[in-house]
Amino acid sequence: MPEAKKVGMLMEQEKRLYHNYDKNVQYIHDYLSVDKSFDLIHLDVQYAGKKMALFLIDGLVKDDILHYLMRFLAELKDGDLEENALDKLIKRNIPYVEIDVEQDLNKAAELVLAGPTALLVEGLDKIIMIDARTYPVRGPEEPDLERVVRGSRDGFVETIIFNTALIRRKIRDKTLRMEYTSIGRRSKTDICICYLADIADSDKVEMLKQHLDKIDTDGLPMAEKTIEEFLSGKTWNPYPTIRYTERPDTASEHIYEGHILIIIDGSPSVMITPATYWHHLQHAEEYRQKPFIGVYLRMVRFLAVFASLFLLPFYYLLSTEMGILPEELAFIGPKEIGLLPLIVQFLIAEVGIDVLRMAAIHTPSSLATALGLVSAIIIGQIAVEVGLFSNEVVLYLAVVVMGTFATPPSYELSLANRVTRIMLLIITALLGVKGFVIGFTCYILYLTNLKTFYIGYFWPFIPFDAKAFMNVLIRQPIPHDKNRPSFLNPQDPDR
Repeated sequence: MPEAKKVGMLMEQEKRLYHNYDKNVQYIHDYLSVDKSFDLIHLDVQYAGKKMALFLIDGLVKDDILHYLMRFLAELKDGDLEENALDKLIKRNIPYVEIDVEQDLNKAAELVLAGPTALLVEGLDKIIMIDARTYPVRGPEEPDLERVVRGSRDGFVETIIFNTALIRRKIRDKTLRMEYTSIGRRSKTDICICYLADIADSDKVEMLKQHLDKIDTDGLPMAEKTIEEFLSGKTWNPYPTIRYTERPDTASEHIYEGHILIIIDGSPSVMITPATYWHHLQHAEEYRQKPFIGVYLRMVRFLAVFASLFLLPFYYLLSTEMGILPEELAFIGPKEIGLLPLIVQFLIAEVGIDVLRMAAIHTPSSLATALGLVSAIIIGQIAVEVGLFSNEVVLYLAVVVMGTFATPPSYELSLANRVTRIMLLIITALLGVKGFVIGFTCYILYLTNLKTFYIGYFWPFIPFDAKAFMNVLIRQPIPHDKNRPSFLNPQDPDR
């Protein structure tokens, strides 16, 4: 057994309280190594003739609430805690909502690291846990990737309790479940599994819980992306099998359909499971407009994504294979090839766009516009004038880039499509028409064999479901959209 796993198992072993108060205090003190961390606080106090000890983390506790509770404790007189001390403290002398008791020293110490305050009282066989924690947090803001013209401007933040509250605000249903767990032997990261108990498939819920329980790692440094690598199965698969959203309304709509959400503390992105290929192409803007406009917007998005995948390989094929184009369409090919072969131009441009994208991410927002102007106008124009690129390459590449950015709901899908496009370009350049056909066929077969929680990734296209596929292609009017997706196996299929 790995050494790290042994340490994790030892840390999780139950340790009952000693009958001696001083031993209990010293055990937690040593367990947390209070003397070696400046932000770990061990405070010894005495109220009502009883010795008490507080363990907390500076910066994760609401100071005003803790001072308020200590004022109540200071009003106790000697002898007030001689009988039924635990009940008196919890029900009368510590007036706070989130109070619990713990009999395990190890678990109490782990809870302290998560933010709650542990109160040990002389003579009590239980530890009082006061959940008066607070986290540094920003206000809910509209997500950059999922902006809408009309609609709510709130978005998830990095604090899990704020995110669950945003969902509760939109779903006031008694069957809404928010089940807590933690992942990471050392990080103990808070995780919430969210679903509607009378809609979501109970088998899928249990399967997801089992997958999460099997995650064995020190921590979740990349939050939801770390969990995805454990859940996706195929490590080197470029296509996302889990959808992310930072919008509470989008998350709520998926809950109504029967999806299961995973909310991770420290991340503003909520994971939606399971998610097929088509879920990554849906956007809230389509439902913020009239149905006819929503259908138009969806068609435009599908067309843009299709163009971002196949336009460059197809254009290369038409430009290099003689006899394919009729005379009426002969203008499609480049007038001047340039100094470099066409495939080299495309590959250099693809890499250049990725370099520009990474540079824009790390460029201060005040300089991002200038960076775009320099790259798009100066570099592109000069590259054409000196003969490195042809005008047609710049034109078609610009169309492809716009199609790539037309998939705002899923940044992961746009990156996967970009890699696929480059691979299609290369195989088309090597094998011509055969390469294009082979590449397209392999692309469809790969997505068809891909699974998301044992569900076909290309559903309802393959396996084909005419009614469900029509709902994918055409944004249905809300009054007519009565059925939940069948692949989720909802307990209540009709709305």
